[in-house]
Amino acid sequence: MFPRVAGGPVPRLVSLATNVPPFDIPQSEVSERAVEAFAATPNAAAWLAPIYRNAEIDVRHSCMPADWYLSEHSFGERNALFLDNAVALLARAARDALDQAGLQPSQIDTIVTICSTGIATPALDARLMAHIPFRRDVERLPVFGLGCAGGVLGLARAAAMAQARPASRVLLLVVELCGLTFRLQDRSKSNLVATALFGDGAAAAIVSCREEYVQKPRLGPWGEHTWPDSLDVMGWDVADDGLKVVFSRDIPTLVRQDLRPIVDAFLARHDARLEDLAGFVCHPGGAKVLDALEDCFELPRGRLDHARKVLRAHGNMSAATVLFVLRAALDAGEAGPQLMTTLGPGFSAGFMVVEAA
Repeated sequence: MFPRVAGGPVPRLVSLATNVPPFDIPQSEVSERAVEAFAATPNAAAWLAPIYRNAEIDVRHSCMPADWYLSEHSFGERNALFLDNAVALLARAARDALDQAGLQPSQIDTIVTICSTGIATPALDARLMAHIPFRRDVERLPVFGLGCAGGVLGLARAAAMAQARPASRVLLLVVELCGLTFRLQDRSKSNLVATALFGDGAAAAIVSCREEYVQKPRLGPWGEHTWPDSLDVMGWDVADDGLKVVFSRDIPTLVRQDLRPIVDAFLARHDARLEDLAGFVCHPGGAKVLDALEDCFELPRGRLDHARKVLRAHGNMSAATVLFVLRAALDAGEAGPQLMTTLGPGFSAGFMVVEAA
């Protein structure tokens, strides 16, 4: 048994549902479309193809068909599509999470919503209330800007809120429509890598400390770390036609060189060591990042199999992705404490230990 969560009752993962939009786009098609979109010279296919092949992704899911990406779109058009599709995806994921838990919307006390790929004011949770009859006094916490770190950090925020009010039930909603940020005229390396990685997806989880959930997976402890002077490692720049992705090529190196001491310090604060863990639930930021994580944790190549399978089947869906990996680990019956990890803008890392009862 991993050390207990300090300072209060134990939050439990009551349910966890994932959802993807309707358009499946094979990586082979993305590669062909990229040549069509970016080819400026006859040999463009030769230097573009490895970007898509080395991503180790078979298919991704999109809220828009493939042809949509081959024309220009304004920021306003993108954001309108974001609002419609994000709410629809969240509604399906939320209903599935409620059904898994055997709960009605009126039994949810708090909603935590995580997203970094569109602007919503009124927030997504308020818009969702037009589709699902949550109580009018439900507490809402919309969070923007955590990027890929939002899956773990959002789950941590939901667990902390459940711990503060042990009789409550907290609904975590995570949605990212990364594909809508693709910019046709941007031939930067970051944009090309994004076209090879990004997909759309959503997840919903219910977290509670109530005694009837004592047999559900335990959440915690959790923590995070933000490196100094690292704002340019990952994030968005705002351009006239939308959000422009920022990726540093040094992310795998940062993982190999800098992450392990941070993880060791996090575990030490909870009287634990890496050897006390049974496994890892890592956000698959990309194939090279997964290689770096396996090196960081001294794992054999391919050991992060759940993360690699999610990456291959869905691509990088930003904050939602690690919850897909957690769903896969739970479905596989992984026993013992699992360390969830993710990296996001800031440059930040998020950690949480999840342990099946």
